[in-house]
Amino acid sequence: MRQVTSIPRMHPDEYGLKHQDLTEKLIGIFFNMYNELGHGFLESVYEQAFSVSLAESGIFFQRQIAVPLWFHGQKIGDFRADLLVDGKVSVELKTGRDMDASWEKQILNYLRATEIEVGLLFNFGPTAQFRRYVFENGKKNQRKSALISGKEVKRLASENEHEPAQSQQPSD
Repeated sequence: MRQVTSIPRMHPDEYGLKHQDLTEKLIGIFFNMYNELGHGFLESVYEQAFSVSLAESGIFFQRQIAVPLWFHGQKIGDFRADLLVDGKVSVELKTGRDMDASWEKQILNYLRATEIEVGLLFNFGPTAQFRRYVFENGKKNQRKSALISGKEVKRLASENEHEPAQSQQPSD
């Protein structure tokens, strides 16, 4: 007889998965939308419909919000999340035949370079598809303040002598 065992999860919340309740609601909204709208619309249509569903559900969200990207403690730019839900989950909406590896790399890069730990990728293709991604902040490279002034660089350099002190003066 085969014994069923529970596989331990790395750093789950009290329900077993990070932001499980929220992601379950989002997945439910996705399937409800897919059942009602089907496939064949532009991503912007699904984004608007998702926004309507989130508002009707009383779930806080932001659309096309600029989320800062970090590299070596410096802000290097922003990406535009289709939806950032409750400040915890990045949602990317796609409309392709099948899940594409480039979409997966895109959302994983977003998670790696931001403070967001959970991402959902929804594809409104001929078949409804979704994937859930987790990249915990503890596994990411530690970031330093992106608002480094000349004084802070000198202070950081004296505290971390193994790191060179470099600063760029902002252009006016």
